[in-house]
Amino acid sequence: MGWKVKANDRAYHQLPEFQKKVFLCVKKSRYSGNAIRTYKYNALTFLPLNLFEQLKRAANCYFLALLILQVIPDISTLPWYTTLIPLVVVLGITAIKDLVDDLARHRMDKEINNRKCDVLSGGSFQESKWRHIQVGDVIRLRKNDFVPADVLLLSSSNPNSLCYVETAELDGETNLKFKMGLRVTDERLQEERQLAEFDGETLIECEEPNNRLDKFTGTMLWKGERYPLELDNMLLRGCKVRNTEVCHGLVIFAGADTKIMRNGGKTRFKRTKIDELMNYMVYTIFLLLILISAGLAIGHSYWYDDIGSKAWYLYDGKNQDASLRGFLSFWGYIIILNTMVPISLYVSVEVIRLGQSKFINWDLQMYFAEKDTPAKARTTTLNEQLGQIQYIFSDKTGTLTQNVMQFKKCTIAGRSYGTADGLHPPEINGEDRCHAEPEVLDRWNRLADKKFPFMDHLLVANVRSKKDKEANEFFKLLSLCHTVMVEHKDGDLVYQAASPDEGALVTAARNFGYVFLSRTQDTISIREMEQENTYEMLALLDFNSDRKRMSIILRFPDGRIRLYCKGADTVIYERLSPNSRYKESTQTALDVFANETLRTLCLCYKDISTDEYEAWSRRHKEAQVALVDRDGALDRVYEQIENNLLLIGATAIEDKLQDGVPETIAKLAKADIKIWVLTGDKKETAENIGYSCSLLTDDMHIHYELWTHTHLERGGAYGAVLPQIDFVDMACECEAVICCRVTPKQKANVVSLVKKYKKAVTLSIGDGANDVNMIKTADIGVGISGQEGMQAVMSSDYAFAQFRYLQRLLLVHGRWSYIRMCKFLRFFFFKNFAFTLVHFWYSFFNGYSSQVSDMFITLYNLCYSSLPILLVGLLDQDVNDRLSLKFPKLYLPGQQGLLFNYKNFFISLFHGIFVSLIIFFIPYGAFLQTMGQDGEAPSDYQSFAVVTASSLIFVVNLQISLDTSYWTFVSCFAVLGSIAIYFGIMFDIHSAGIHSFPSTCVFRVFSGAASNALRQPYLWLTIILTVGVSLLPVICIQFLHKTIYPSVGDKVGGGRGKPSAFQRGGRSRRSAYAFSHSRGYADLIASGRSIRRRPTGRAGNQDTIREAPRREAENI
Repeated sequence: MGWKVKANDRAYHQLPEFQKKVFLCVKKSRYSGNAIRTYKYNALTFLPLNLFEQLKRAANCYFLALLILQVIPDISTLPWYTTLIPLVVVLGITAIKDLVDDLARHRMDKEINNRKCDVLSGGSFQESKWRHIQVGDVIRLRKNDFVPADVLLLSSSNPNSLCYVETAELDGETNLKFKMGLRVTDERLQEERQLAEFDGETLIECEEPNNRLDKFTGTMLWKGERYPLELDNMLLRGCKVRNTEVCHGLVIFAGADTKIMRNGGKTRFKRTKIDELMNYMVYTIFLLLILISAGLAIGHSYWYDDIGSKAWYLYDGKNQDASLRGFLSFWGYIIILNTMVPISLYVSVEVIRLGQSKFINWDLQMYFAEKDTPAKARTTTLNEQLGQIQYIFSDKTGTLTQNVMQFKKCTIAGRSYGTADGLHPPEINGEDRCHAEPEVLDRWNRLADKKFPFMDHLLVANVRSKKDKEANEFFKLLSLCHTVMVEHKDGDLVYQAASPDEGALVTAARNFGYVFLSRTQDTISIREMEQENTYEMLALLDFNSDRKRMSIILRFPDGRIRLYCKGADTVIYERLSPNSRYKESTQTALDVFANETLRTLCLCYKDISTDEYEAWSRRHKEAQVALVDRDGALDRVYEQIENNLLLIGATAIEDKLQDGVPETIAKLAKADIKIWVLTGDKKETAENIGYSCSLLTDDMHIHYELWTHTHLERGGAYGAVLPQIDFVDMACECEAVICCRVTPKQKANVVSLVKKYKKAVTLSIGDGANDVNMIKTADIGVGISGQEGMQAVMSSDYAFAQFRYLQRLLLVHGRWSYIRMCKFLRFFFFKNFAFTLVHFWYSFFNGYSSQVSDMFITLYNLCYSSLPILLVGLLDQDVNDRLSLKFPKLYLPGQQGLLFNYKNFFISLFHGIFVSLIIFFIPYGAFLQTMGQDGEAPSDYQSFAVVTASSLIFVVNLQISLDTSYWTFVSCFAVLGSIAIYFGIMFDIHSAGIHSFPSTCVFRVFSGAASNALRQPYLWLTIILTVGVSLLPVICIQFLHKTIYPSVGDKVGGGRGKPSAFQRGGRSRRSAYAFSHSRGYADLIASGRSIRRRPTGRAGNQDTIREAPRREAENI
């Protein structure tokens, strides 16, 4: 059942046949209202839904389970608030953040739903809110109004119902696009009375609601006639009406059914490798926790059976046997030893990630002043993943290149212009030909663009003399065969093009005397050498990625019918007439242009007889109204007319590389990051771009492999069905890979294959809407705010303005973030193992009774040891940013995961076990035989606890001092401050509660313990001995490691290694032709060029991917 709409008939859309079941017997209309809802919660659902979402995290469920255990009196060994308070803080902070975000969505929804619009009701237009609009309503929009729904354009105040719209909210592009109403509605539905009569006689049948922003298919049945509807007739929600005083439309899709809302799907949740590894480590710790608790519980059962049950002074009034006591003790130890994975770990990780994201935002060296664009971390959860990238997948146009097109060269009737390379007569000097002063242009072409960089005197002379018919036809084609729109501002012409290369071609025609002036739905007006002519547009044959060409059929003022076509050389040459001239000479020029990485298009034409056109036009109209496979039917009809073409020539457009691209690629390659370029260009253009940006070098062997669309999805090569893994294995063996003529879907497929078969960390970078799929598929998505709109940026994880900033993002911020996070996690696990396992050793001496000080457990991770490691996670750096960029090999440990893995985890575990043994047993041995200065033995467990705790605080704070590479005043203050806070709080809580902390039974047990113990020199010597024995092995191991097995960072930090100069050899000559395409207005082709600079000398001091002496490897 298709989508059916009747104008001005709300009751029709409520008929039973349009009802759908939503829950049990409850039904509602399948036509959505226009009110939108992007928020997640309301007043009733916020608490339960938010808690449910947060408890999906295993860590939160784990701590909730601990809290439940702690409220059971028989097994609780710690007060319930020791877990409740931090859990509530974590859940509360997250809930507040979610609430703030959702309130913003509520406000935005309310503001949008309450916007005003004129709706036809009762025969006249009445002001109504957007939320009250329904499918089938006729609405009136004025200049600068937003379109409230997906609307069929009926008429406008412009001639032929032309309507200009800005689609910035839809796709981020600010250039204007035009929409056109049908001729029949334009003629009959201009007045309010006519629109009121536009009712039950009309039936719109179209596709179901979908998310295809580039496609719409439907028909309108009106007064017995059927008219085709397409995307050009639709105003989509999110567009803004521009340069049109009034327009009228019929609502087809409303609210959640609109295309922009259908595109608001959920972005895939991305997690870092460290997150995944940490989860497995938490499972390992939990298993270890169960084993330790079980062992201690069994010990308690045996101890109670042998000793506890027979000692009258240990009777607690509970008649429980040894097995039950052991079972309860097991859960008690689960609670006590939970500090091996404290909830503060997750809080600290989020704080560190937030801080690292802010550092990226604040980095002035990634700020592009020309466009006032800073770098932006759009996520806070992936920073350390930036330090582990193995593969980069990059778009070409607008990412590696500037996407600012310049008409550079052309070939007309076998003669090349704009170059002095010998393709034109030698008697004409290239320097003199290729430049013209602005005042020269003013004398004969007052509408010329003064900023146009190309001019060839010979070509100007040929065009002005009108003796060279091919040259005049060449520029007439460029001025007519396009989808550019024009605005008149202050007496000047401003072209609005869907892509920069389309605008460059029309501007070229303008500067050679063929000025595009205006267009309507079925006419195009141009100024031809001071004479203005209007051509009737009979048909516009759309571009798509399969056709790779666009054509326009025009009726000339003298009645002739001619087809103009421009497109890729491959498809144009297949359709040329056998009698077409200039094939060989144009192909030679195309080879030269492609070798210089210029983006090329072939231009051709064909005269059509009236009978031939009328026969074809009937088939064309039938295809336009086809409801099934309309695009395929149109393509077949187009093929019937686009043949026997006559070649005129070809254009060549330059798209320069962005600043710093070769240096950035070379530096990233030295960091062992493999870079793949995924582009829609032909092989030859892509290859030459690879050389120009240093992705390819002359000492590389180039291997060509053909993989079709189905191969990328199913696997195969050269027609043989092979597994996809063959493609991945072959490509990953290469130093660099360039995938040519790939579609947006294929770009995402390539990224998915590498992730699937290589388990590699991937990064995708692009600047256009065609890169969004690739950006979302990769582990890290980077958007460049360029010429193609902001859609890539809006879908990315990180965004900046220039490709060259990628090296700083990865080699500096990514590497620092990875090192900091790894160091933080290693130390956090160590300090908690060292602290928690002291309770394990103590259990052998207290009857496995699972009793500890609850306050110390809380304060240990909150005050005593948190700040120094938090600052290391935020500020530490082994080398500064300059050395990080100078020595890319420093990036390798992150790729290999050397700084945080199971090996490091078990090292932290055994280090914690060692320190806990020292901290417990040295004071224990010292307390066995000792006497205080006053003759009293300080061998009570309170004094023992003070000495053990003091030793622990000194050890963990001095240990993080040994691990700190970058010292600041704040770091020093944090270490000393943490120790001072410990002693301050300890003396306070041991003072019978007379100060800031409340008095409890636990504190009364320890009253005076600190002052009594710490006034004994013997116990201070015990603390010094314990700290020394704990740290001395670490100091020795670090010294030997840095002396005998220094890392790359150790060597660079020590100032070792100077890069040597590198000499490049000669370059080989490559010759090829090229084509590149991008989507334009009405999906029409727009083509241009990328660049390859031809160096004057190949030898010299240059950095490349390859280094003959392997300077970094040897020096470092």
